[in-house]
Amino acid sequence: MKPTEPTSPLDALWQAPVIAWAMLAGEGVAAVLALAPGTSDNRWVAFGLISLVVQWVALGTLGGLYAGRRWLARLRPTYVAYLALAMLLLASWLICGLGWLLLGELWPTTTQEAQRMFLRISGITLTVGLMGLAAFQNHWRTRQMAVRAKQAELEALQARIRPHFLFNTLNTAAALVHQRPDATERLLLDLADLFRAALGGPAEVALADELALTRHYLEIESLRFGDRLRVNWRLPENLPPIPIPTLSIQPLVENAIRHGVEPTASGGEITIEVAITAGTVNVIVTNPLPGSGPLNGSGHHVGLSSARARVLAMTRGLGRLETAIADGHYTATITLPMPH
Repeated sequence: MKPTEPTSPLDALWQAPVIAWAMLAGEGVAAVLALAPGTSDNRWVAFGLISLVVQWVALGTLGGLYAGRRWLARLRPTYVAYLALAMLLLASWLICGLGWLLLGELWPTTTQEAQRMFLRISGITLTVGLMGLAAFQNHWRTRQMAVRAKQAELEALQARIRPHFLFNTLNTAAALVHQRPDATERLLLDLADLFRAALGGPAEVALADELALTRHYLEIESLRFGDRLRVNWRLPENLPPIPIPTLSIQPLVENAIRHGVEPTASGGEITIEVAITAGTVNVIVTNPLPGSGPLNGSGHHVGLSSARARVLAMTRGLGRLETAIADGHYTATITLPMPH
C-alpha cells in the first residue's frame, strides 16, 4: 500500500529527480571542460564528446549502485561512500576505454596523449565525485533530521492526549467503585487494554484491532453517560486487512462524545462507519451538533492534530483526516489507500 519512497540513501539514486539532477550536473561539467583553455578549436565537438562520456559515467555509476543497493545497505555508510567513488572511477575508465576503441580518430591516438587524458579524467572524476557525495550526504542528513523532528512532535502530541483521558476514566472509576464494583473492574480492564496499546503497542495495527480498541473506549464512556450515549456501528461484514495508526479513531470518538453527547442533557448518538470505495477505505465518525450551534474553538485539537499527522506519516501523504459540518452534524473522516 505504500508508495515508492526511499528508506535509505541508495534507494533514492534511481528516482527521476536524482537522475535529472545528475544529468544536468554532468552537462555543466562538460560545458566547463569544453570552455577550458587547451581544448581543441572545435569546442562543440569537444562538448559533445565530453558530454557523452560524463553522462554514461554518471548513469552507469547510479545504475550500479542502485542494482546493488540491497547488498550495499548492509555496509557502513563510510564504506559505501568509498565504494561509490571506486565505481565512479571504474565507470569513467571503462567508458573512456570504449570511447578510445569506438571513436577512432576523434580520440587521442598517441600513448602520451592517452595517458594525459587518463590522468585528467581520473582527477576530474575524483573531484566531482567527492563534491557530489558531500552534497548528497548533506541532503540525506537534513532529510533524516526532519523525519526525527516530526516523530518527536507526534510523540509529544500523543503524550498530551493520554493524561486527559486517564484522569476522566479514573474519576469515573472512583465514582463507581462502591456502587458498581463489577463495572469498575471492567472499566479498569478496558483502560489497561487501551494504555497497553498506546504505551507499549506497535505504531500501526489492523483496522479490526483499532476498532476493537475503540469499543473498549466506548464501554468506558458508557459507564459515564449511561443511556445518554448511543452508538451506531456501520461496519462491512468483512473488514479490509488494512493498517491504521494505533489509537487514531479513539480521539475522533472522544471528540464526538465531548461535543455531541456531553453538552446535551438528553445525550446524542454517534455513528462509526467504515465505507469501502474504489481504492480507499473511509472511517467516518459523526456526531450531532449541540443545540447552541457549531462547535466552539475549544476541543480536542491536539487529538485531531496527532491523528491527522500520524495518518499522513503512515501513508506517506496518500491518506488524510478531514472534518466537516453539514446538516446539523459534525463529521471526521479518515481516508486510507487500499493495499495493492
